[in-house]
Amino acid sequence: MRAGGSLAIVEESKAPHVNVGDIVQGGMHGGWQEYFIIPGEEAAAIPLVESIPLTALISVLGFTGPTAYFGFLDIGQPKKGETVVVSAAAGAVGSIVCQIAKIKGCRVVGIAGSDEKCNWLKNDLKVDEVINYKKDDILESLKEKCPEGIDIYFENVGGETLDAALTLMNNYGRIPVCGLISMYNDWETPGPKMFRNILMKRLTVKGFLVSDYLDRYAESLEALSEWMAEGKIQYKVDIVEGIENAPSAVNKLFTGENTGKLVIKVSDEP
Repeated sequence: MRAGGSLAIVEESKAPHVNVGDIVQGGMHGGWQEYFIIPGEEAAAIPLVESIPLTALISVLGFTGPTAYFGFLDIGQPKKGETVVVSAAAGAVGSIVCQIAKIKGCRVVGIAGSDEKCNWLKNDLKVDEVINYKKDDILESLKEKCPEGIDIYFENVGGETLDAALTLMNNYGRIPVCGLISMYNDWETPGPKMFRNILMKRLTVKGFLVSDYLDRYAESLEALSEWMAEGKIQYKVDIVEGIENAPSAVNKLFTGENTGKLVIKVSDEP
């Protein structure tokens, strides 16, 4: 079983506070399977709100939104007017980071892998500048679109993009490290050549997991829900039907085919 966040319908319950038919978050007990058992003390029914679809509860109001919220705000420490670069900007976390950065008054440059994604970032999410890394030279494009350097680089991919961002970071810049998708299976490519700028530019580079912030989870959900209600946060969900398609679907994360949160749909919504 591959672990992963999930939403599930309760088919049977021995916990007095959880009823058959309730919707619960499966946490890491869920994942790539049609049925699973969760301890009663870890199960909490999710109140359904007509204005909030289930897709939001597994994306922007699931793990995705809080990951963007804490990584960008706690580690990034944004200040109004700063330049923020987001890799995998049309992905589940990256797209939320872009929008939070705009809410905080930052200038945002998003990096994505297709013209369609770049157009969504520019036209719908109001990102200031976009770079299609499959067509444009990343370093030269960043030099052009970040003439005053980079203050915050939200890291999702690693590799060439990380090297380019390190090259242009301003003194005392911040790099929240959320993911390194281009490097997970790459043992051949050497590390970033501009690693020295962490020292020379006195950068803060910090990896994190959203589970580090479980005691503050409610804070993020309250803020994200408010921004959604105000129309300041949009999200996309890339739904793949059928658990049998999970292995091929997850490859979208490595090829950059997905836009927004990638979800495997195992059963119909209630």
